Amino acid sequence: QVQLVESGGGSVQAGGSLRLSCVAPGRIFNSYAMGWFRQAPGKEREIVAAVSWNPDSTYYADSVKGRFTISRDNAKNTLYLQMNSLKPEDAAVYYCAARVLTFVTNSRLWNFWGQGTKVTVSS
Repeated sequence: QVQLVESGGGSVQAGGSLRLSCVAPGRIFNSYAMGWFRQAPGKEREIVAAVSWNPDSTYYADSVKGRFTISRDNAKNTLYLQMNSLKPEDAAVYYCAARVLTFVTNSRLWNFWGQGTKVTVSS
């Protein structure tokens, strides 16, 4: 059983910032692509950002480009998502995910998931 543990969610006003963290086992973190997804009530889970295992390659959804930054610290087995200029439409449960070798945008093709951390953005 691979456990990914997210933290950092909370409530913030529009325009504010939050930083999410995700800790993964070292044997996973050092060879897997990592990503952040989110799911709002009544909506499908969507990719927010992803980073390759060697952090040379990143992906961002158009809706978060320029506002969110994904990063990983392989020495700490930790993935981050810095979220700035938050909007009410960013409110969702955010999930950390891991996928062997490369990232893809289809959530069904990711191997491991965290339990999620809730982000609320008030206008």
